[in-house]
Formats: sequence, C-alpha cells, structure tokens
Amino acid sequence: MINRSFFSLTKPNMAYPALKFDREDVVEIPLPSKAQLYVNGSYAAAEGNGFRVGERVKTGQRIGLSGGGGESIVSPVTASISEISSFTGYMGQTLTVVAFDVENKDVWDDEFSASKEMPLLKRIERFLGCLPGQADFSSLLGFLPLETIVIYGIDKDFLISTNRCVVQTRLEDILQGIEVLKKIFGECRMILLVPSGYGLQAERTGVEVRALNPAYPELLPKVLMHRLFGKEVPAGSRCEELGVGFMSAEAAANLGTAFTGSRIPVHKMLTVIKKDGSLVNVRARIGTPVREILNTLKIETRSGDRLVLGGPMTGLSVYSEETPVLADTDALMIQDGRGAARFSDTHCVNCGECVRVCPARIPVNMLIRVLENGMYEEAVETYDLLSCVECGLCSFVCIARIPIFHYVMLGKYEYDRMKTAEGSNG
Repeated sequence: MINRSFFSLTKPNMAYPALKFDREDVVEIPLPSKAQLYVNGSYAAAEGNGFRVGERVKTGQRIGLSGGGGESIVSPVTASISEISSFTGYMGQTLTVVAFDVENKDVWDDEFSASKEMPLLKRIERFLGCLPGQADFSSLLGFLPLETIVIYGIDKDFLISTNRCVVQTRLEDILQGIEVLKKIFGECRMILLVPSGYGLQAERTGVEVRALNPAYPELLPKVLMHRLFGKEVPAGSRCEELGVGFMSAEAAANLGTAFTGSRIPVHKMLTVIKKDGSLVNVRARIGTPVREILNTLKIETRSGDRLVLGGPMTGLSVYSEETPVLADTDALMIQDGRGAARFSDTHCVNCGECVRVCPARIPVNMLIRVLENGMYEEAVETYDLLSCVECGLCSFVCIARIPIFHYVMLGKYEYDRMKTAEGSNG
C-alpha cells in the first residue's frame, strides 16, 4: 500500500445550493396500484419461508426469511403478493423481487405495536433494521458501542435536498429519534449536521449542532471524518471501526415516529431532479414504481433519456420506469438524452485533472490503466484502489469521458470477490 497523505490540498468549488422548505412544498405521491420490494438472497431461499403468490399481507407486516440470520422485510402496503422472481442487481448482487397488487386502504399489522415489552435493541433489530433513509441500520448496531453518531441534516451528494428538507420540516421527529439512539448507544456523543443559516433553531433544542457550508465532496463520511475529528480512515476500513457512526436525518426522524406512533415507517422522502435542473421533494410509499412519480409530476421521458437513482456524482442509472423506490432512494434524477454526456472508450490522455481533484490523492491516471486491464490486485497493492472515497469527481472532470468511477466500483467488487473465493478455498 502506498504511504501517502490521505487528503489533498485542492478543493473542488461545487457549493451545495441554499434552499428553504415548508411541509406544503413536499408533493405526496398517490398510493400505487402495483408495488415491488427487493430482498437480498435468491428466490429459492425465499420460496419456502412465508412467501406465497396470492398471500395477503398487511401494511407494516414483518415477513421473515430463513438462513439463520433472522433477516426479514416489512410490507409497505396492504396487498396480495402477485409475483416472486429472481433478479440480478448492481455488481451481480442476487436479489428476490416480490411484487404486490396493492389495495386502496391500509390495514395495519399490530405486531410492532404489541411488542412494547420486548427489549429495545431486540425490537429494533426485529422490526426496524431497514429504516427509510438508512437501509442498513441493522449493520450500525453491529458496532456497539460507538463513541459518536453523526446525523446528516445535509445530503452527501450534490443537488440532493432530501435531508435538508427533513431537518426543516421534521425537527421534532429527529429529536425523538435522537432520544431513542441515546437509549441504544448510551453515552454516545450525538452531532446533528445542518446547513449554515439553519442552525439556530436546532441549537435551542440542546442537541450538539454543527452548521456547515461545505463544497462537494466534503460531506462523504471518510472525508468528513478528517474535517470533524482529524481522523483518517485506513484503506478498506469503515468509519465505525474508529468509533464514529453516520445516520441520515430522515432515518432519525423515522426512528422517532416509529416509537411515538407505534407504527413502522413505510414512506420515503426523495428529491426529484428534473431535466432543467429544478428540484422538487416528494414523499412516496416504499415500493412505488418510478413511473408513478414521473406521472404525478407530469415529467415526460423520451428514448435516450436517463433515469438515475441518486445524485449526479454517485447515482446509479436504471433502465425501467418500473424500478421501485427503496429505503435508500434519496433522489431520482432525469437527464435529457439530448444533452447528457456520453462515456467513451478513449484511453487516458494523461491530463492530470482526475489526480488534481481526488480528495484521497490517488494516482487515478495510473489506477485506471490497471483497472482497464483487469489487474485488480495491482490496483489495490500499488495504486491505492481501496483508499477511494467514491466521490465520482474523477469521472466528472475526465476530458476523455472515461467512466472512471464505474471502473473503480467494478475493481472493488472484483477484488472483494477474489478475496472471498480465496478465503473459502483456504
């Protein structure tokens, strides 16, 4: 591993836009007639464990899976299961798609509300391991105890306004969620990040507040670790291993409402970035197809347009308007195909722009050469692949239009797959 300083001295000048929100500004997406959920694991594993085509489920009903891990999903709708099928997701991830025919009226399952006598941690792991805004909340619980939890009231990717909207419209819910987090993590330090100019209201609540007005990518967890705590996260490690956990403001708010309202949250807030760059925040039922959002907002798509789940720097393209809103869907971006930049198979021209903007000071111009040739171990051992903080700036500035970010993500995936295979054979 190259022994280099983790952070560069140069900073891209990409300021987050200053926005104000009211509850009236959030557009409610109607309950869909069809919904889908993606479940980790294969169809064969799900088939014998409660999933049946034609079975009726209630809103908030927990459906357990096998495998000994206690994994479960929560139905976001009252519906009949119409289809169960296998699906290969991002980077070869094996998923099961569960499709629902949705009823017009919610009938709530009462298992969560009846579990008040259950120990807090067990109750959360059983029902709230996948919170809207924090799909991997259960993994955060695996790092008990933590010294600090940072709650994002600002969104990590550029243009997204989801968590800023939540801070301005659901502050009391966030504070309720923080109280629950204190019961889970004990004397853990809680920091609420808010945009500059919005901190005074939060400071009156007694919560430790840090008001920031950063430029992208300063809010990515590993970069923020350096800014807030002066800690550098070793390559291939997680922030939680250094005692710091991160949580979205939306997840904290949903954690609060789950316990005050005794219902599992089933809605997701997300930012829709339109073709003209304007933003609108919407609230949709988890499982809602993207098509329903486009129809409600009267957004037309043409052949060649791009649909991206997430922001412009780190979002992932999707190829169907039937793709559902999931617990970690913070944004939907629609790009006009006539103006969208196209990637190229041109080789690196050694301009150095990617090296200049890289916050981890990785020699990206050399890294891309070995990644293009499938030399993943050399990418890790010689050119610090695992130090990448996944900001996407390298692809953004590349004048040759090389999809560097995609090569990096593929490289990490393939390297991890190689190591997993070696471990199973050893």
